[in-house]
Amino acid sequence: MARSINEVAIAALARREHSRLEMRRKLKLKGFDETDIDATIRKLCENNLLSDERFSESYINMRRQRGYGPIRIAQELRERGVDDELIAVFVDNNDPAWRELMRRQYIKKYGQTLASEYTEKAKRAKYLQTRGFPLDWIFKLDSLDELEY
Repeated sequence: MARSINEVAIAALARREHSRLEMRRKLKLKGFDETDIDATIRKLCENNLLSDERFSESYINMRRQRGYGPIRIAQELRERGVDDELIAVFVDNNDPAWRELMRRQYIKKYGQTLASEYTEKAKRAKYLQTRGFPLDWIFKLDSLDELEY
């Protein structure tokens, strides 16, 4: 027996939060009609079951716990259809917790010693950059005890 579009959408939301774009893609992959998808997404938003705000908060917390920085998380949110204004609300680059997260990621990967050779410094900087931390923060990583801000 085929499930209705509402059943598919609610089942997806029961597992985790979704952005509107993710829900649209998911329902389209299941073969539902575009007008039905629009109506379902509108209804889910009106009933506060589908929320880009909640999705953004949930997604940021999940990625932050896995050690990703603000640049990468913001890019991933854009890829999932979250607009820049909403990203700016939830991803505050001035929050010192991001720099602390970068320090912890560095220590987790490389231990307590900073690199002395240029090639090793470059390798470590590239690692932190791909994790989503700004280069200016990475270049200020002169001491693992205290990060310069």
